[in-house]
Amino acid sequence: MSFLDWLFVAIPLIAVVAIGEMARRYTRNVADFLAAGRQAGRYLISVADGTAGMGLISVVGIFEMQYKSGYALDFWNSFTVLITLALTLTGFMIYRYRETRVLTMAQFFEIRYSRGFRIFAGFLAFVSGVVNYALFPAVGSRFMIYYCGFPDYFSIGSLQVNTFGFLMALFLSIALFIVLSGGQITTMVTDCCQGIFGYLGYAVIVITILCIFSFSDIQTAVLSRPEGKSFFNPFNIDKLESFNLLYLLIGMFGAVYNRNAWLGQQGYLCAAANPHEQKMASVLGAWRAGFNNLMLMLLVIGAYTYMNAPVYADQAAAVTHELATRITPESVGGLEQTAVTLRHQMLVPVALRHILPIGVTGLFCALALFLMVSTDTTYLHSWGTILVQDIILPIRNKPFKPKTQLLLLRLSIAGIAVFAWVFSFRFGQSTYILQFFALTGTVYLGGAGSCILGGLYWKKGTRQAAYTAMIVGMFFGILGFAVSSWWEGYFYPTLNVMAPQLLEEFRVLLYNAGESLPFVNWSVEPEVFRRQFPVSGQEIYLLGMLCAIGSYIAVSLLTCRKEFNLDKMLHRGKYNLEHFIDADADRNILEAEKHHRFNWRSLLGITAEYSRGDRILAWSVLIWTLYGFSVCLVQLVWNLGFGIWSEKTWFNFWRCYSLPLALLVGAVTTVWFTWGATRDLRRLFRSLRNPGKASGTEADDGFVKHDRE
Repeated sequence: MSFLDWLFVAIPLIAVVAIGEMARRYTRNVADFLAAGRQAGRYLISVADGTAGMGLISVVGIFEMQYKSGYALDFWNSFTVLITLALTLTGFMIYRYRETRVLTMAQFFEIRYSRGFRIFAGFLAFVSGVVNYALFPAVGSRFMIYYCGFPDYFSIGSLQVNTFGFLMALFLSIALFIVLSGGQITTMVTDCCQGIFGYLGYAVIVITILCIFSFSDIQTAVLSRPEGKSFFNPFNIDKLESFNLLYLLIGMFGAVYNRNAWLGQQGYLCAAANPHEQKMASVLGAWRAGFNNLMLMLLVIGAYTYMNAPVYADQAAAVTHELATRITPESVGGLEQTAVTLRHQMLVPVALRHILPIGVTGLFCALALFLMVSTDTTYLHSWGTILVQDIILPIRNKPFKPKTQLLLLRLSIAGIAVFAWVFSFRFGQSTYILQFFALTGTVYLGGAGSCILGGLYWKKGTRQAAYTAMIVGMFFGILGFAVSSWWEGYFYPTLNVMAPQLLEEFRVLLYNAGESLPFVNWSVEPEVFRRQFPVSGQEIYLLGMLCAIGSYIAVSLLTCRKEFNLDKMLHRGKYNLEHFIDADADRNILEAEKHHRFNWRSLLGITAEYSRGDRILAWSVLIWTLYGFSVCLVQLVWNLGFGIWSEKTWFNFWRCYSLPLALLVGAVTTVWFTWGATRDLRRLFRSLRNPGKASGTEADDGFVKHDRE
């Protein structure tokens, strides 16, 4: 990295930290620290939440997945748009959750089920989330080491310092400075500023990649893939492993079942000025990606071309040699599978260091740093507040003084950062990042979806059913995480000594199941089976969800003695005594809803709260989504009825249609969301300057005085 590259890193970082320091003064009470005073606008939430939700670890995870499986799966993923559209436009789960007026998801669990369940669910969410997050510093620091070309150790006088541990401590310190100073206010403001900067950076990188690589070289590389593992042809992917059609189908199911159940960004779920703004922020999510997704696609395609096109053979050999010599089993704890995993994980970052020119190298480094810090601040805030709000506070059974509660929140957040550093420094990753997410997430998400959806939409859901579903999901998550993480180091050697015949029968059983089940391709060759547990984290996640759903329904029907009062929890009807907006306007909306007949607008979630601009936005999402779906439908009919397109035809379709359309959308959304987020930032600061207009008060601290009606 040149001096110019480091300038591109340092200047935006200093600016973001300065903006965070300026926002710190507006944190006056617990509600401000937890939910930004409930004053955020839709664009602010959408941009900040999108930046935090992406994260550097997600970028590296996408690099892993797409480099291995290509983009043919995106075609089948297009058929999920109708589900996503329905969830988004109707405000599924989001609207009802915001109507409860809770500060955290586990606070909702207390209102809906019991204080004991709030503590139990909060503990599971905390453990699942902290272990899930604890890998973030490791991946981010490794990215910086290999992308920037840092040595494994550096000297300070006579002291040898581990670069990996030092960088983790440095980046966590930056995140702690931001989140401890002002909680959700500083977190959200800095995430939004980083998102605005990112929109411009994504555009520059997209243009750079298109200028570096010719389409002929890209075509040569992507068409050289083995049969059954096509990069673009969705009808030639039957040999894909780990990230295949089954992975996609499970993800579709989980997206509905666990909609907004994951609490890593829970501060954004209750930061809007009212439920409608929260819903519209979700609607905007359909547009906000813009150049972001296109940049990630082109970076993967560029790296794949660099490593596989004959014209870059010498450069590819240098990248392969660097990874093989720097990442060895001895350097990562002695496990061969960990070394294999990390070589694949760092392949794209190392290739990009060789590909990108001076200036752009620093720009991408700055974007990576921002994505890492934004996720660190958001996740530290979420898991730290969950410990205090959803475990300590309910156990204590009485509210804290505001200053004491804020101190505990800050100490909790700092403790999470310390644990993340220790875990990342010691843990040997043996599976793909996205599969690791599925494994650790199952501990909580396996049962959470049943409890949330059942609690919001089903009057018969009971406390006993919620406990059962959570325990079932936890069982699958813990067992799957343990077996997958320590298969090579403990489980396989132990079973191979104690019951070798049983182990071999298990391997053969998996082989036969993989041959007979659709979409399943398990690697059970003896050498691979020795190093890696063949059942993926995503598949374990599916088992956890299905068993939790069945247990929740069965136990609810067996134990329900009195239906729960949903209207009271959602502040509807006679319980709608306090309003987030003007009381007369609320009353008019309620009256309009009573007489509102079914039509297409109601099907799309367009209610009396929608302004003219809101309706235009909702219809734009509908039209754009249906257009994309219709294009895929035409492709499907054509290929099934008139013959499968060749590999070259699928590549040309991407080149001549998908890519230009993505460039157009990226250009429009970059201007659109930059303007909207900047406007909402100004509005937020105006609102926070006047404490009398803020929704957060000293009493709004997340404490629930009564469990049930």
